[in-house]
Amino acid sequence: MGVEGGAVQTANLRGVDAEPVWVEVSVSGGIPRLDIVGMPDSAVLEARSRVRCAIKSAGFEIPRLHVTVNLAPSERRKSGTGFDLPIAVAILVATRQLPPRVADGCLLVGELALDGSVCPVRGDMAYAMLARELGLSLVTSAGSPLAGGWTGDARGLWSLAQLRGGTDGLLPLGGGTVGASCARAPELDFSEVADQELAKRAMTIAAAGRHGVLMVGPPGSGKTMLARRLPTILPPLDEEERARAMLLHSVAGLPIDDLARGERPFRAPHHSISVGGLVGGGRPVLPGEISLAHEGVLFLDELPEFSSSALQALRQPMEDRSVRIVRVDGAYVFPCDFQLVAAANPCPCGYLGDPSHECSCPPAKVAAYQAKIGGPLMDRIDVVVNVSRPASSKVIRGQRGLGSEEMAQAVLAAREFRSWREARSGDARGDPVAAANLDDAARATFESLSERLALGGRAIARVSRVARTIADMGERERVAEDDLVEALGFRSRLTG
Repeated sequence: MGVEGGAVQTANLRGVDAEPVWVEVSVSGGIPRLDIVGMPDSAVLEARSRVRCAIKSAGFEIPRLHVTVNLAPSERRKSGTGFDLPIAVAILVATRQLPPRVADGCLLVGELALDGSVCPVRGDMAYAMLARELGLSLVTSAGSPLAGGWTGDARGLWSLAQLRGGTDGLLPLGGGTVGASCARAPELDFSEVADQELAKRAMTIAAAGRHGVLMVGPPGSGKTMLARRLPTILPPLDEEERARAMLLHSVAGLPIDDLARGERPFRAPHHSISVGGLVGGGRPVLPGEISLAHEGVLFLDELPEFSSSALQALRQPMEDRSVRIVRVDGAYVFPCDFQLVAAANPCPCGYLGDPSHECSCPPAKVAAYQAKIGGPLMDRIDVVVNVSRPASSKVIRGQRGLGSEEMAQAVLAAREFRSWREARSGDARGDPVAAANLDDAARATFESLSERLALGGRAIARVSRVARTIADMGERERVAEDDLVEALGFRSRLTG
């Protein structure tokens, strides 16, 4: 870089992307001090104290010189504690306490503790992807989550003192060894949900066609149990999906072990969540729950209890499969291609239509409550199923029904048939009714029932999409009358 002293390659995290940054160091005589320039935030400025203590604790000498650290390009704001390690290495190179080759071909990122140990930082996956793009080896903490889910060139160190011997002796990261050996939580299975075969059928259809699904039923009917088991019947993450999901969780500072094993994410935010927590935001800008559910499932329990502003904020991201957050320093884009699963009580007390409990809600309150469920969000929900309270005798006996393995096989077969069908004949994506490819009997029945039930255009489109998925599950190129009738059974009664 043409700077007298030392220069080390690092990166700055911005959204889900890491941007390359050079740490330039110049030393000169004068009053001993350490200055950091290049638009650092408070966390970067605090590195001055951490770096001094870490250098001393690691057995190096603190230079009694005027040290200037520049983070280039200087026009971009720098944030986070990941600059600690590259700043310390650049100073040690500039003062000839480490050879310049120690940073050759490396991208260094890490936070320093006062005793000289190197700590993991948020966003290791983003740094690793940038290092691979630049043809560099990432050097970070040996405790990085990358140890369980990265196959690129990455090395870890526990302490700053380890760099005395160069980077050759550092611990290789990646290969999936840690993630594969991590203790796994007991796997959920749909067979544990008793007396809910209709709801399981609805979940299978939803998983096969990636439909949004809403479960309506009284408390204790098993809605949450059903939702939490949906990922068990979805295909495992492929390599590209896994990398993207791991990136988002890494940027948010969350574990990535389950994702490294191919398990799809499942996010279930509480209904009191803010709009920012749901779609993303804050300072620094972090992905929200909808992005953390990318390539997985977003479960909204007690749907009517979510604020209207939060539900409205979901509409555009669900349409675009990405969320765009604009701040003074520019726009941040996070992917959010998820499958929506929601659950709701039929009324405020929850017992409307429950034969074992009497509903105490006035009709006006019931109407207002159900109106909160309806609206534009329902346009993204194709499958609506009523979930009744299971029979006590079946629960006590531990009666088991359809399990996740059988359901997962049905989902996989339906998706494979759909891929074959679309490759063979194409797909009229702009017209759900045309894409359904109804046979003559199904078309006549659809026309008759649509008139009788006063179905609107949106309801007709939703029913057509579900009927097409049911036909794919039966490996039929054309939608039959039975497929259509079953799809009509899963239509919403809340909106036309």
